[in-house]
Amino acid sequence: MVVTPQVTVASTRAAALKSNSIPMTITSNDAIRELLIKAKTIAVVGLSADPMRASFGVSQYMQRKGYRIIPVNPNEQMVLGERSYSSLAEVPERIDLVDVFRRPEFVPEVVEEVIRLKIPAVWLQEGVVHPAAAKKAREAGVLVVMDKCIFKEHRALGL
Repeated sequence: MVVTPQVTVASTRAAALKSNSIPMTITSNDAIRELLIKAKTIAVVGLSADPMRASFGVSQYMQRKGYRIIPVNPNEQMVLGERSYSSLAEVPERIDLVDVFRRPEFVPEVVEEVIRLKIPAVWLQEGVVHPAAAKKAREAGVLVVMDKCIFKEHRALGL
């Protein structure tokens, strides 16, 4: 059985609760294209300064494509020429998208912070799957992309 990753969006928490249904599922390519066009600042949770790590290569690619990359990793000082922050709450500027390079068990705490800070979108990288956290984010009106690589999607869409 092939499972296709989903991209879902809820316009507001109230709308999701009022309709008593799970937020609408929209086509992956349309939602991802719109998200990648609108997003300018990406906070990368778990970004490593090690060039051999996927987080580094993916973030370097996105940075070279014009995105502002903000590292969020308490174990790093600087990554890709940018100051690293210990948490999303410490980031002093507006974040359009949070890209998560952490194991699934850490996703709920990241999602809690995304909701609290009213960040509009969260991207769980390929292999990072946490349905309950994704559902909670969607119900709070956060756009969720799960189990997809932002680098691969950006390249495939020719952006």
